Amino acid sequence: MKNKPLIGKVAIVTGAGSPTGLGRAMTLALVRAGARVAMLDINETWLEQSAKDIRKAGGDDCVLLQQCDVSDPESAQEAVSRTIAGLGGLHILINNAGILKTSERQTYTRTNFWDITPETWSNTMAVNGNGPFHMAKASVSHMLSQKWGRVIGVTTSVDTMYREGMSAYGPSKACHEAFVALMSRELENTGVTANVLIPGGTVDTNMIPSGIEHEKTTLMQPEVMQAPAVWLASEESKSTNGQRFIAYNWDESLPIKQRLEKAGAPAAWPQLGNQSINPWS
Repeated sequence: MKNKPLIGKVAIVTGAGSPTGLGRAMTLALVRAGARVAMLDINETWLEQSAKDIRKAGGDDCVLLQQCDVSDPESAQEAVSRTIAGLGGLHILINNAGILKTSERQTYTRTNFWDITPETWSNTMAVNGNGPFHMAKASVSHMLSQKWGRVIGVTTSVDTMYREGMSAYGPSKACHEAFVALMSRELENTGVTANVLIPGGTVDTNMIPSGIEHEKTTLMQPEVMQAPAVWLASEESKSTNGQRFIAYNWDESLPIKQRLEKAGAPAAWPQLGNQSINPWS
């Protein structure tokens, strides 16, 4: 069981299709840990391509492929219902699907917020901000009924959230992180937890627009997310709620307490303290 901590568990990973994506890497790690995974993506071709390698690791029935638009509440609900019917349950939700679009062009150019179109803003917010809400809302009643669940939100580094030229991606990820922090409070003592997991820097995925120059050797690889994702999805993480973890700082050589201290911090920055003045409190 130590090497297979997720035996008997069923997971959903959104944005799992890209052959070079974080979702695929985390799906592979969950399957290797014993879970069966519903892979969700809007791109069916990518799903089929990624599933071939994952099935080699976990067998033909280790994944269930579903084309899903997480920005559509009906599509999200259908995906959850199909997962429960097809895989026999639902224990883990990784909200990973996201889009990065700073302009209408495919290549990256510095784009101020007043230059992006309302469509770019709305579409980015729909996937990155609304999508996690739709998926969590569709999943949580099942998790609450069994008194066991793990919701993991993939957001981004804080500086990216307000970096110039990163509208609407940065604000949409800040929205997602605030939602995870809110979820964690409302789920406290239910057996269901909500936490954030981020890579901690630029990762070599298809999210990097053409036109940005990077030395490939300096980029993180998607596999950086694997070990912390498995731990957060496991029984061992039951006391961890409302935290954000930087995958790059996740050090498997450390005892778990030191590991959590090195990689973790509260989600959505409650360390800033109460900012509101409530005369009725």
